[in-house]
Amino acid sequence: MSKEIAAFRGTGVAIITPFKLVDTIDYSAYDRILNHVIDGGVDYIVALGTTGEAPTLSKQEKHAFIGFTVAKLAGRIPLVVGIGGNNTSEVVEAVKTMPLDGVEGILSVSPYYNKPKQEGIYQHFKAIAESTQLPLILYTVPGRTGGNISAETTLRLANDFSNIVGIKEASGNLDQIYQVLKHRPENFLVISGDDGLTLPMLAAGADGVISVVANAYPKEFSTMVKLGLEGDFENARRIHFQLIDIINALFADGSPGGIKALLQLKGLCSESVRLPLVTINQNTRDLIHKLKQQIDKQ
Repeated sequence: MSKEIAAFRGTGVAIITPFKLVDTIDYSAYDRILNHVIDGGVDYIVALGTTGEAPTLSKQEKHAFIGFTVAKLAGRIPLVVGIGGNNTSEVVEAVKTMPLDGVEGILSVSPYYNKPKQEGIYQHFKAIAESTQLPLILYTVPGRTGGNISAETTLRLANDFSNIVGIKEASGNLDQIYQVLKHRPENFLVISGDDGLTLPMLAAGADGVISVVANAYPKEFSTMVKLGLEGDFENARRIHFQLIDIINALFADGSPGGIKALLQLKGLCSESVRLPLVTINQNTRDLIHKLKQQIDKQ
């Protein structure tokens, strides 16, 4: 496996964008979270994704956020930046104009709302791949986009473009994932986009995860992933079952509201989100608090 592709093996964290109550980015909190996850042993950062509330950030905020992240990481671990959308020309333009010096890869979500056919999805990612020399990770998450990157389309893109180096798989369709794992070319990564399915995906041969819960529990989750990659599933299972209930709770009333509520309980940032998202309901907040206390006692 090439060095640039191996950089995305293991645990990536889908980093949140913390906000102050006045709805501006809280860079002091963000600095704390970056140090928290790096000290916890994650392998790389993924900024400006779904968990980072990228759709609600302005172009200027995105540029500033990337610059801040690159400076704070200072080469300690790689940075992947989310650049996606449902207007292909706009995505290509963003790839060309974003300040990507110091960025090691791009994560790009499948086009949403338009509901393109598989050929349209292929042509969309073809245009993005041809617009950059950076490694490109595809992202399929039908529950959010209303569409899916099929196994056939994933494999076609993987074989046709050397800089399409992997897929973040959050389809929840294990048969689809197995087909990609079975037929993928050498040096093509299959990365879990679902914290709860990470362990079974690792058992089937996947290469890691881009995780939400690792914002709060980087040491525990990255250890589980390392154990799974090493084939030590007995010990990996212990951590999986330690965290599975809180993972489910984090998504019970919307993400990233759940993870931000947990990070607030851990004293890392406020739970503020930007409209149209709202904070989670009190019952879910109480459940997350209860589960956090249980984990703290273990």
